Amino acid sequence: MDFLPIFLDIRSRPCLVVGGGEVAARKVELLMRANAAVTVVALEIGRSLVRYRDAGRITHHARAFQPADIDACALVIAATDDEAVNREVSRRCRERAIPVNVVDVPPLCSFIVPSIVDRSPVVVAVSSGGSSPVLARILRLRLETMLPAGYGKLARLAEGFRERVKRRFSNTVQRRRFWERVLQGPVAEMMLAGQERAARLAVEVALQQGTFSSLSSGEVYLVGAGPGDPDLLTLRAVRLMQQADVVVYDRLVTQEILDLAHRGAERIYVGKACGEKSLSQEQINAILVRLARQGKRVLRLKGGDPFIFGRGGEEADALAEQGIPFQVVPGVTAASGCSAYAGIPLTHRDYAHSCVFVPGHMKDGGEINWRALAQPAQTLVVYMGLRSVRPICERLIAEGLAAATPAALIQNGTTRSQVVLIADLASLPGKAASLDMGPPSLLIIGEVVRLHQRFAWFASADAAQESARRAVG
Repeated sequence: MDFLPIFLDIRSRPCLVVGGGEVAARKVELLMRANAAVTVVALEIGRSLVRYRDAGRITHHARAFQPADIDACALVIAATDDEAVNREVSRRCRERAIPVNVVDVPPLCSFIVPSIVDRSPVVVAVSSGGSSPVLARILRLRLETMLPAGYGKLARLAEGFRERVKRRFSNTVQRRRFWERVLQGPVAEMMLAGQERAARLAVEVALQQGTFSSLSSGEVYLVGAGPGDPDLLTLRAVRLMQQADVVVYDRLVTQEILDLAHRGAERIYVGKACGEKSLSQEQINAILVRLARQGKRVLRLKGGDPFIFGRGGEEADALAEQGIPFQVVPGVTAASGCSAYAGIPLTHRDYAHSCVFVPGHMKDGGEINWRALAQPAQTLVVYMGLRSVRPICERLIAEGLAAATPAALIQNGTTRSQVVLIADLASLPGKAASLDMGPPSLLIIGEVVRLHQRFAWFASADAAQESARRAVG
């Protein structure tokens, strides 16, 4: 190792930054996060440092660096564009064994400021020893996606129970196993999901019983998988996918997304499709309850968002009724994902002031309020409406919406096989039928569709050519 990794306690300690530009400001912000007493020496300082000075958060001396400035300092950072000043600061600090960092000049440094993942009190530092700061930042970003923000709260939970666990389990092996169950099991998940009270109660019960039974209950994660592109998954969704024991997934979950789940997890397909024999919603609910009661972590992976035409509400209701712990992770719903990838903003001040989401068919033959949907300056998004394109368009025209109203049918939205068919209410049904459009497809109706040609930014080469051909068809 070229540098020894250490963490310094600089709370309320005097720290000096020489320089007043944006680079210096970033170092000052880092020191303030560590609660240091920061002094800046520079003839002039930028806007950020002016705000900190005026708020009384830093001390500023508007002059050139002087050797006495480093007196009693816990550490010093030089961030000027004057090589001579930087060298002098480094030399003076080294003579007095004061830790010094000269930004982007490793030979003049006695310590390196690493890239930091802050989950206080958990802190992860990544350094390339100054050889490649960009690589260190890249690695930090990867770690950011792996470490949820709630890990800091989890660490504080452990801190609060640490002494009691020592008293309860005299054997070090028992203590280690206890903390492994807490920090990797349901208690950890409760903390990461914001259920702090439940997490503390679970640890209390485990300590009183002296067993781990209270930490072994199953749970269900109702997770939105988005409209198709794996890059649209939330960080939380990916984390839960990696720790689930069982994955219960539907037809709209792409293979690329399913591949991100833990390799050893059992996979159960419960997809629904028109005209095909499939499990009823009640049967799916029963599967989730049964698996959770077996103590398993069950990932219910649903296309789009669980609570937007995903029947997540029905599943949550069934789980709550049976006393099964669950959490809901939102996903990018098809309306926002597909419209964005098609270059169609759902709202725009010049075209639409509101947006309505509706299903293409209602449960048990329920009726849609068509008159409310046939309104000007409104965008209408129809889920699962491919088989009903013709009656939908005809009914909207009958309720007063102009036959020339722009409409778009988006097939396989957000994926590399995305196809966008642009037409109007009068011509869309015929074009969709002649081109044999298939599911999954989303229907968007409204003046905002006119912006597709200008805003379209995403498509594979083949899909782009096909979309253009169909638009002029």
